[in-house]
Amino acid sequence: MDDSRCGWAGPEPIYIAYHDSEWGVPEWDSRALWEKLILDGFQAGLSWITILKKRENFRAAFEGFHPEVIAGWGEVEVSRLLGNAGIIRHRGKIEATITNARAYLEIDDFAKWCWDYVDGTPIQNRWETLADVPAYTPLSEQMSKDLKKAGFRFCGPTIVYAWMQAVGMVNDHLTECPRHADCAGMATTTSA
Repeated sequence: MDDSRCGWAGPEPIYIAYHDSEWGVPEWDSRALWEKLILDGFQAGLSWITILKKRENFRAAFEGFHPEVIAGWGEVEVSRLLGNAGIIRHRGKIEATITNARAYLEIDDFAKWCWDYVDGTPIQNRWETLADVPAYTPLSEQMSKDLKKAGFRFCGPTIVYAWMQAVGMVNDHLTECPRHADCAGMATTTSA
């Protein structure tokens, strides 16, 4: 990659690696989609680099982000997590993760449920500058409302849009970024 990558990606190597190999790549696995939604919820009010640096700590603390496990958690686990300096220690976000695990289990096929919002095909935006990229869209507003109706928390329209970008439901790499074309080429590869 060269200097034409998206301007938000850097200068730290972990941020560049995330941009170059993960951000915007279509994710079709239900559990992985859920994990990323949870991490985007934890990111609210913070920078994404903070979450990236703590991601492995989160995975360990939340036992691999398996909703079937987390859905059974209660105050004992919340207290344990509040004492874990390796993650973001925010009671509301931790409790929301447990609530969201329960909501996730009520949806038959989370990946299908999510991808149906874009008819199973990533939206290909053509933004030229970071200033062009919206913080949220009518689609992320609708998805946020529907997630909340399904019992999810910490999933406002801005969080949902950041998550849609991260999981490749929308391709928001800038047009001059080499990853824009790479991710556009992945748009026809679906889980179906």
